[in-house]
Amino acid sequence: MKILKFLKSLKFRLFISINLLGFVLLFVMRFGVLYTYESQAVSAREANILSQSKILAGQLARSGYMNGYSRTQMESQIEQLANIYSGRVLIVNEVFHIIKDTYNIDTDKIIISDEVARSFQGNELTIYDDGGRFIEITIPVKDDDTDEILGVLIASVSTDEIVNNIEKANEISYLMIFALGTLLVIVSIVVVMMVDRPMKRLSGEIKEVSAGTSDEFAATSHYPEFSQIREDLNNMLKRMRIMDESRQEFVSNVSHELKTPLTSMKVLADSLNSQSNLPVEIYQDFMKDITSEIDRENKIITDLLELVKYDNKAVMVFNVEQVNINNLLEKIMKRMQPIAGAKGINLVLESFRPVVADGDETKFSQIFTNLIENAVKYNDKENGYVHVSLNADHQFFYVRVEDNGMGMPEESLEHIYERFYRVDKSHSREIGGTGLGLAITKSAINLHRGTIKVYSAEGEGTTFSVRIPLIYKV
Repeated sequence: MKILKFLKSLKFRLFISINLLGFVLLFVMRFGVLYTYESQAVSAREANILSQSKILAGQLARSGYMNGYSRTQMESQIEQLANIYSGRVLIVNEVFHIIKDTYNIDTDKIIISDEVARSFQGNELTIYDDGGRFIEITIPVKDDDTDEILGVLIASVSTDEIVNNIEKANEISYLMIFALGTLLVIVSIVVVMMVDRPMKRLSGEIKEVSAGTSDEFAATSHYPEFSQIREDLNNMLKRMRIMDESRQEFVSNVSHELKTPLTSMKVLADSLNSQSNLPVEIYQDFMKDITSEIDRENKIITDLLELVKYDNKAVMVFNVEQVNINNLLEKIMKRMQPIAGAKGINLVLESFRPVVADGDETKFSQIFTNLIENAVKYNDKENGYVHVSLNADHQFFYVRVEDNGMGMPEESLEHIYERFYRVDKSHSREIGGTGLGLAITKSAINLHRGTIKVYSAEGEGTTFSVRIPLIYKV
């Protein structure tokens, strides 16, 4: 069974899902921690260097170093800054000459770069090169009194220490991922084993139900989720049994309904065959009865075929077009007038507004013909009436078919749309109903996304209310 295969594959998918999600989270956390550490470490180093560089730049301006004074004293502080951060410090004067290089490589050379030019405009620049592993600070050397820019200080500091710490952290993170990953695998195995026991029990119950040795699933379980699954499966079994019983009853009803006219025709034919020299009038009466039974058989078969079409949407012909409901109801009332007149029933149509709706005109006609015809046929009152009203709003149109006929008992109302159901079987057969009319009507209404409601009291009459959307939406 597909359910058993699903349960077997569920354990494997659960195991894979837990581990996959866990490892993804571990790697995301690893990346986040390393990235955060690098960002914070670089920011802290930049802030420290910038702060020390500003202090040194202020001392250079005040000491007259940029003009050739206090060189010996200040150079020791420049060297000290470079040694603290294992970096290189350059001092550039106002004509772009390098007057101090702690590496003693570019002294007395000219340096022209975008960073230096921008610093001469008063900007402080910080550059982090993660590939070259260095931080470069470029700041102007200003005269405190005149704000004149006397030169530029360039501090270039290695980030090898930060990179080494990241590499160590990276190694530690892999070890942690391995340890946590191993723990995750163990936990996932335990979880799958915990889930596996109720799964096996449920699989066994499914096999028993499938084999017919059990007719329901256990009602309780240690896990609420599996209890819910069992409850859903039991509900499904109940619905399947109801459907099966309904199918069997339907087959039985079909057999009975089709057999009854055939039995009547056979009795009539046998009566004719068993007697000789009967008057022509008797032959004619018998043949009329046989013809009537044939018509009845044909109507049952026609209605059954119509229901089959509604059940099988693939063969259902459904032509959606704009239908004038007022004109349609007038035509139906005109066709029903002779039958109503013969029974002394007054037919009344009341239209409150013009109504045009999307739908299949043939099926609309089928719906309203069945309802109006039933209202006429099952009305045995001396001053009987059938009142049909049509109304609409911005979304739906409403048809109400009301009569003052024999009505129906309350316990029958929930069954009237069942196939072959009859409130009064003897009276229905006298009238000629097949017991399929309302089933066809409801199916046609459902096809148009509509609803039907019934209100009835025995001996007081019946009212059917139909609501159908004006615009059909696929």
